[in-house]
Amino acid sequence: MLFNSIDFAVFLPLVFAIYWALPKNSKAQNTVLLCASLIFYGWWDYRFLGLILFSSIVDFAIGLRLHTTETVSRRKALLRLSLFINLGLLGFFKYFNFFQESFVNAFNFFGSSIEGYDLNIVLPVGISFYTFQTLSYTIDIYRKEIKPVPRFIDFATFVTFFPQLVAGPIERASKMLPQLEQKRSFRLEQGKAGIQLIIFGLFRKIVIADNLGMYVDRVWEYPEAITPYMAVFASIFFSVQIYMDFSGYSRIARGVAKLFGIELMVNFNYPYKARTFGEFWSRWHISLSTWFRDYLYIPLGGNRKGNLHTMVNLGIVFTISGLWHGAAWTFVLWGVLHFVMLSAERVVKIQRSKFADYLLWVKTLGYVNLSWILFRAPSFGDALIFISKFLEPHKFIGINSLTFQSPFALALDLFLIGSLPYLLRLEQNFERFSEATQITVYSALIVFMSTFYSSGQSFIYFQF
Repeated sequence: MLFNSIDFAVFLPLVFAIYWALPKNSKAQNTVLLCASLIFYGWWDYRFLGLILFSSIVDFAIGLRLHTTETVSRRKALLRLSLFINLGLLGFFKYFNFFQESFVNAFNFFGSSIEGYDLNIVLPVGISFYTFQTLSYTIDIYRKEIKPVPRFIDFATFVTFFPQLVAGPIERASKMLPQLEQKRSFRLEQGKAGIQLIIFGLFRKIVIADNLGMYVDRVWEYPEAITPYMAVFASIFFSVQIYMDFSGYSRIARGVAKLFGIELMVNFNYPYKARTFGEFWSRWHISLSTWFRDYLYIPLGGNRKGNLHTMVNLGIVFTISGLWHGAAWTFVLWGVLHFVMLSAERVVKIQRSKFADYLLWVKTLGYVNLSWILFRAPSFGDALIFISKFLEPHKFIGINSLTFQSPFALALDLFLIGSLPYLLRLEQNFERFSEATQITVYSALIVFMSTFYSSGQSFIYFQF
């Protein structure tokens, strides 16, 4: 079920009404949320409900056992069991065909002939997200940073909570479980804040991301036929599309959670304002970057053992981060490129000034924009074809074949991008406006969404 679908527009008010009509105790409230979450997830494919429930049961049981076990060797064995089961399931569903195909290609490259066995595996939506969420729970218990939750229904609600189930943010048990263990009371201000996040999030998705996406998708259908102008537009449009799409989802998730008295973490903090790559990753997909920091980078040694060891740790983290995003070498190279830039920033120290900060911002934004080409490309070959279009300066003479779309559609896309600073400023200052002004703005945004709505386009990060 998609946030931007008619189904969800019916589903959410029903769940909201039932949730707040019941007695206000955490068990009843979590029962409603768990049932709603299983319906929400099963709407996509009910066969994978067993998988997410199995993962929940395993980590709930291991968490209880870890808490009562003091023997170091047994605690390590329990943690390894959790890692093996969760990462094993993730590896099978997401990476089996990728690794076996890469293995076969490597043998063929060196002159050996070997046959592969592709399995018809359907990737469960959200498995990368809920796997990391359950792993953080068992790891935190192993570290004795939290205690296990005593009721399974609370833990299952934490894992399956439908607003953030399929695309995050990846919540920590230490923040979310205490909210689920206590009863929630409806607060008007929290509800109003939730509505604001939902409407602005839907606007980001339906009006901006989906409109830009139509141009981007068409260009990537025929990369060999595009002109340099089209390559420039498509690369810029995708940078905006993926940000509006993913941050729009995260805003809707936070807004929906607020309607049920639950606070989720902020997952984006205006990442395209970043002046360095380190700053970019402190603003982009914050729940994932902090997860890798706390559960991979720091355990590897972080930056405590000198520059060389730090570089190695960063290389591991960003290679795995690229692979987390997708089972393709284009994603791996995307992660490696970000590692290269982060490493360069650690080596090259720049004297900071207002002008230098501006140049750093231009450099970071430009490099991020180029790296998104690999992220979007269906294959290395398509990425190389696309990038080669930038190397044909003679074709920039005269504006020919700018778009597969009509001039009006292109003008609309350019208008949407040009209006982004005003939209972001409006979001930041929205609470300062009078109630009448807020209602007027909401009405205008809803009219725009109704005009541009196109039967529930999927969110980009659902594929991860």
